[in-house]
Amino acid sequence: MTSGPIGLDLAEVAKANAPQLQDVPAAPGEINEKRHMHLSTPGDASSGTSDQNESVYVDDGKEYPTAEEVETLRRVSVVNFIQNPLPPGSTTGASGPDEQSGALDYGQRASFGLSTFNSMWAYCMPLVGAYMADQYWGRYKTIQVSIFIALVGHVVLIIATIPQVIAHPNGAIGCFCLGLIIFGLGVGGFKPNISPLIAEQYESQHPKQYIKVQKNGERTIVDPTMTISRIYMYFYLMINVGALAGQIGMVYAEKYHGFWLSFLLPTIMFLFCPLIMFLMRNKYARRPPTGSVLAKALKLWGLAMKGRWSINPVKTVKNLKADDFWENVKPSHLGPNKPDWMTFDDIWVDEVRRGLKACTVFLWYPLWWLSYNQMTTNMISQAATMELHGAPNDLINNIDPIALVIFIPITDLFLYPGLERMGIRFTPLKRIAWGFGLGALSMVAAAVLQHYIYRLGSCGEYPSERLTADEPTCVAAPINVWVQTIPYLLIAFSEIFASITGLEYAFTKAPKNMRSVVTAVFLFTSAISYAIGEAFVSLSTDPLLVWNYTTIAILAFLGGCGFWLAHRGLDKQEDKLNFIPESSFKGRQKSHGGMNA
Repeated sequence: MTSGPIGLDLAEVAKANAPQLQDVPAAPGEINEKRHMHLSTPGDASSGTSDQNESVYVDDGKEYPTAEEVETLRRVSVVNFIQNPLPPGSTTGASGPDEQSGALDYGQRASFGLSTFNSMWAYCMPLVGAYMADQYWGRYKTIQVSIFIALVGHVVLIIATIPQVIAHPNGAIGCFCLGLIIFGLGVGGFKPNISPLIAEQYESQHPKQYIKVQKNGERTIVDPTMTISRIYMYFYLMINVGALAGQIGMVYAEKYHGFWLSFLLPTIMFLFCPLIMFLMRNKYARRPPTGSVLAKALKLWGLAMKGRWSINPVKTVKNLKADDFWENVKPSHLGPNKPDWMTFDDIWVDEVRRGLKACTVFLWYPLWWLSYNQMTTNMISQAATMELHGAPNDLINNIDPIALVIFIPITDLFLYPGLERMGIRFTPLKRIAWGFGLGALSMVAAAVLQHYIYRLGSCGEYPSERLTADEPTCVAAPINVWVQTIPYLLIAFSEIFASITGLEYAFTKAPKNMRSVVTAVFLFTSAISYAIGEAFVSLSTDPLLVWNYTTIAILAFLGGCGFWLAHRGLDKQEDKLNFIPESSFKGRQKSHGGMNA
């Protein structure tokens, strides 16, 4: 996502306003939520059987489909602040138009390592925030507490960047690290909860598919999952609108006024977040926390695994895929022998099964995140070794949010509907596989560009170090920095297919009372990727950067191939998984204010 740990945007909270998301209009001449096709039978999830000719039933005045009719925070200033020295005559880190901004002079490896730790920390903490939301506080309260913690982190970061503190680099780096840790705690409670809260505003009004007869007599299916997919796309778009506006302001503040202003601006904007959440508190549809639901899910899986372990890992995997793996632990199957903690119904077992399948999909994501993460670390440093023509080096990666703001509506209004009309079902898993491929191509483009920087530049294979040292014989490579548009555009399309779809998949496949947890598992794959990325620190410096980008391109490509081979069978079950009805196991029955979801 474009907004990483140091870019928690106001837009991300403001977009949670339920009335803004009740209805997402279709493009002119298009039908938004309808699929004009006959769909294969998924079966009755509650009983395991279905009647192909079962008549359509009516609930609350809506006609629902029969089985026969259903078939479909980014870092801006961090790198320069840590890596580069103070420009001559500057006490704030500001450089003016012709120099490179900097402050602490710890070098590229230190900036890469600390930035990687920061991101890894911020993507580990969602596991804690999700647990608190699903079990104790609910999403709304967790978000509010997390905003307060993040604001404290913002203040500490500002303190680390004032001139009096920058004058003592060891103290400044310590204060900066403390700010990152506190901020990461706040991010952990925010990230896994905000997108499910948004999507639930629509779902509370449109909980399931129903039949709609068009004016020409055509019977169509109004499918909420399609609108939820669109909601996630525009949620992501609004994140990038906020990121784009904020980060352009931040990089120019850094370059012409100093790092203190660069961090103060987003803090001022961030102060609006708790106010918006408070004023809209009675407008949100909120699901209550559900107590020990995670513990019950783990106990259920443990019960299903009894007698299925083997010293032969192949046999264990085969046992995990057995048809009766989940059927044998349904309450109806166990009857009077079910344990006391089994207070849920058969449908919730199906929901847990579906959620775990989503988690296995996410296991491949660390290899994709490796390519994405280069955008916020090494590619910023790469830009500093090219001809900037007055542009700050960390302004260039705003090509990514610009591309997302432009191409998300194009993808939603033209690409996806066009494929649908041609009879091509671009399912979530297909989109993710394409995302892997485009991420690999992005790294190929970055590797080629790095090769020509080494080849054409007067600094040889050490441009970062020699440019920083102001060697008179070393100047930036004669390549316009905007050539980086190519890898940034590729990674932007990769985000649309992989990152947005991953968030959507977590929401639609998780049990409804475990959505924050499953979303956190998806986000945690980024933390795993950052941990893997620590192994690339030794490659994240001259003259090894071509090898760095090439290796990551290969890993992303192989990851995409492995992902599709492992999950192409699951792709065929997309509608069946979406068709599972909602369990009656709700957890606590009262929400903490607002409206019940």
